[in-house]
Amino acid sequence: MDTIRDTDTIIPAIAGDGSFYPIGKMQAHREAVLHLAVSVFVFSGDHLLIQKRAAHKYHCGGQWANTCCTHPHWDEPVATSAARRLREELGFGVPLIESHEVEYFADVGKGLHEHERVTMFVGHADRDTLEIRPNPDEVEDVRWVTAEALKADMADNPRAFTPWFRIYCDRFPDLKI
Repeated sequence: MDTIRDTDTIIPAIAGDGSFYPIGKMQAHREAVLHLAVSVFVFSGDHLLIQKRAAHKYHCGGQWANTCCTHPHWDEPVATSAARRLREELGFGVPLIESHEVEYFADVGKGLHEHERVTMFVGHADRDTLEIRPNPDEVEDVRWVTAEALKADMADNPRAFTPWFRIYCDRFPDLKI
């Protein structure tokens, strides 16, 4: 799989009047500009597939996050970006259903901030038969967790998890995304 380098990607930022305008992804993160994002949550029964971000990622490397996340490219529908990123990072696709919209602000280190309006997508798969092919440029590890195990792990070692994933788990502690 080709290395994914999207640090120069143009993404949709959100103006004060709610309209969108194009901005470079890194500029949005450096200047904490509100922008669109998507987060995907793939479940198998009561287990959620989570990923450990590759250690060399430009922020939050080596931390656990939800199944995958991304920013839609300028003029790319959010549903298209969610499906694209699932294939790029984990090598599979499943039907995704739009669930919630969440807005948050988080310091992600290295002078970068996530100020995002996130559309959340949920998918379902059979963890016993799903073939996961993580892209090593993006993903270091994957595992399936229950809400209870995730809460305990997050309580014991919160820094092992990305800031946005901790926010999601605070807002949806039972993982009813």
